[in-house]
Amino acid sequence: MTVSKIVPVILAGGSGTRLWPISRDSLPKQFLGLGSDHTFYQETLLRLPKAGPSVTAPIVVTSEDFRFFARRQATEIGIEPTIILEPARRDSAAAMVIASRFAVERYGEDVLVLALAADHLVPDADLFREACLAAATVAEEGYIVTFGITPTEPRTSYGYIKPGKPLGTPGAFAVASFVEKPDRATAETYVAEGYLWNSGNFIFPATLMLSEAEKFEPEISAAAIGAIAGATEDIGFIRLNKSAFLSIPAKSIDYAVLERTDRAAVIEGRFAWSDIGSWDAVREMSTADANGNVTHGPVSLLDSTNAFIHSEGPLVTGIGLDGFTVVASEDAILVMPSSRSQDVKHLVAGLKAEKRNEANEHIKMHRPWGTYQTISRGDRFHVKKIIVEPGAILSLQKHHHRAEHWVIVKGTAEVTQGGRTYIVNENESTYHPVGEIHRVANPGKIPLELIEVQTGSYLGEDDIVRYEDVYARV
Repeated sequence: MTVSKIVPVILAGGSGTRLWPISRDSLPKQFLGLGSDHTFYQETLLRLPKAGPSVTAPIVVTSEDFRFFARRQATEIGIEPTIILEPARRDSAAAMVIASRFAVERYGEDVLVLALAADHLVPDADLFREACLAAATVAEEGYIVTFGITPTEPRTSYGYIKPGKPLGTPGAFAVASFVEKPDRATAETYVAEGYLWNSGNFIFPATLMLSEAEKFEPEISAAAIGAIAGATEDIGFIRLNKSAFLSIPAKSIDYAVLERTDRAAVIEGRFAWSDIGSWDAVREMSTADANGNVTHGPVSLLDSTNAFIHSEGPLVTGIGLDGFTVVASEDAILVMPSSRSQDVKHLVAGLKAEKRNEANEHIKMHRPWGTYQTISRGDRFHVKKIIVEPGAILSLQKHHHRAEHWVIVKGTAEVTQGGRTYIVNENESTYHPVGEIHRVANPGKIPLELIEVQTGSYLGEDDIVRYEDVYARV
């Protein structure tokens, strides 16, 4: 059996709002672990077919906001991917065409692209790898192959695939049709008739995807190829041409190509799989106690059954809960009947319409140099805990509307203020008046922790004028 070179492509730009309040735009579910030692993104990288003569290093397609998560979390597990940055969200069709074009330019025309979502759960990595190699043999025959999953029950939250004529590889079929998420009765019919869940993961010849995209969506194809042609390298990232990319219509690869091509195939994936698309799905990957309750974090229940309680902050207590879901972060709590899990996205949409900061941002914000977390906020003050990782350095900056007072609580700070640089140790402080150019760096080998007290007439994060930045944010 001859298998063409496989280029893994990880799509890691989604927002994951259905797992709010733990997953938010500022840190979505693919970069979270939810009880695992690895994040979903790391697990996806780790279950790829082993790199070698037939499998290249992965390509990751993500957004500007997530570029340092993507690099740092991959490096933590010993993987060095090529990271392509999308200037905006344009759904999966743009990402597929761009990744295919990039793979052809880097590795030649005779390559297969293995395109995987970064936020799915597949417990058995070996079974998944076997399925990838089997699917590759089908793709080599000129098919865009999707991994179909044998349903365990009639789910209404997944799309389905109707298998058509069998192909040469066991478990592989031409696709008779793709169908949208059904109601309960229709889902029961689909399961009885042998339909498969559509996992949204694919393997295909790169040149086939490019030709089919050009045929069905010439506007997407031309703009995506233009975005690659005008791409630049920026501190190790591939930054797409912004003007070309923004002209791409937002459309999923299913609507753009898969549902229109006559080269679609499906291979039955015999591995357990979940897209972790709701809190119900998180519950299903957990073990319940004798009362049917699943709990994570500081939780105490009395006379409760079939409850799902997840806390990443405060102690959550409950009395007489039956069939309820409670999810608590440090700054927001979600309470709902477990049967309403699919409605979380509508709740978040309402919060965004109300311009609630909690809809998008965590109380702890991640930056390339470390994190900051709000401790207290008032009319003319904002108190943060800032952690600067060893060797990291913030941008050289000033503010038009606020002054900052830093108190070092752990580690050693190298502070630049005006034209001088000096050291500030634990239990010491420094002050930066409005308009003063300043920065802080961590020259030590342990994380630097400081408390920042901002005071002024405007305390928004956009009141920053950067002069120098090692992370290219000037």
